[in-house]
Amino acid sequence: MTSGDGGTVTVRVDETLRDLIPHYLENRRHDVERLKEALVREDFEAIRVLGHSMAGSGGGYGFPTLTRIGRTLEKAGQQKDRGSVETQLQELAIYLKKVVVEFVPEG
Repeated sequence: MTSGDGGTVTVRVDETLRDLIPHYLENRRHDVERLKEALVREDFEAIRVLGHSMAGSGGGYGFPTLTRIGRTLEKAGQQKDRGSVETQLQELAIYLKKVVVEFVPEG
């Protein structure tokens, strides 16, 4: 992962995932809304589950930052730590706005 011009974050992803990545990132953008709604309801179990899912999938798709955010959200959900959820939610939203994918040959 590298920082690019204009505040973008470039992530190099295996070419074989080209067809999957747009849908994967769109789902993470929907997660931002789901997390906001869960926070309003104080549904920390939903936050924990969404964080767990993100933590498990991020690295496999080439997004270790999403794995890190997901782990932190999962822990915050377990601990019912509203402040941490808010911080990670903001970081997730910013990351998803800045991320640019560069596909690279397999290997």
